[in-house]
Amino acid sequence: MPFSFLPAPTRRPSLMRQRWSNLLFAHWPVPPETLRPYLPARLELDLFEDQAWLGVVPFTMSRIRPLGLPAVPGLSALHELNVRTYARLDGVPGVWFLSLDATQPLGVWAARTLFHLPYLHARMALTEANGQLRTVAERTHRGAAPATFAATWTPGAALPLARPGTLAHFLTERYCLYTAGPDVRAGRHGPHLWRGQLGHEPWQLREASLQEWDSTLLESHGLPTPTGPPLLYAAEPLDVTVQSLRRV
Repeated sequence: MPFSFLPAPTRRPSLMRQRWSNLLFAHWPVPPETLRPYLPARLELDLFEDQAWLGVVPFTMSRIRPLGLPAVPGLSALHELNVRTYARLDGVPGVWFLSLDATQPLGVWAARTLFHLPYLHARMALTEANGQLRTVAERTHRGAAPATFAATWTPGAALPLARPGTLAHFLTERYCLYTAGPDVRAGRHGPHLWRGQLGHEPWQLREASLQEWDSTLLESHGLPTPTGPPLLYAAEPLDVTVQSLRRV
């Protein structure tokens, strides 16, 4: 199956390839008024049946390499843990990240510098035993609010490909991200909005059951502690192409 891109006004050159694996989507419904202050004024909070959603997504990124070049040993893999919600601009839906904790210092620097993404340094580990996956993390970024995370889950039965219009599709099939930062090449230092595109096959989702969840990630952003269990989807590994940003 060919890589898929969500239609957007302009395609950009592809910068790199990477592989995402050991991924868990964990989501809670959140009142829109709770999340609206976390987005820039121009971005519209994307809702599903008038409800906003907040996600925590741990996964492993590997085979990281610039397009056309080999992977660099020691720099081609990391663990990541992101906090995200959903936004749209000019009808194009995407992801808005509140934070992205990661284990690779150079990767954190590059993502903050080149993509204006709120990456933060963290210690993380992932283990697998008896069909269960466990991720533990501790934020170490200087000046950032402290946060810890521990989760254990078991991937279950494979699910059909998520159909457009369903909640599973809304939460997982996102091919754009939005971020804010300066336009250095134009000499403009104010916060500008940027759109980045990703290319990959549709997610092959699985059911998932949770054995452990202990996290202060949402609280580190001043968000209330969720009152119920998250909606879970585990995911099969997939290869991803990352395009350069476009100012919007």
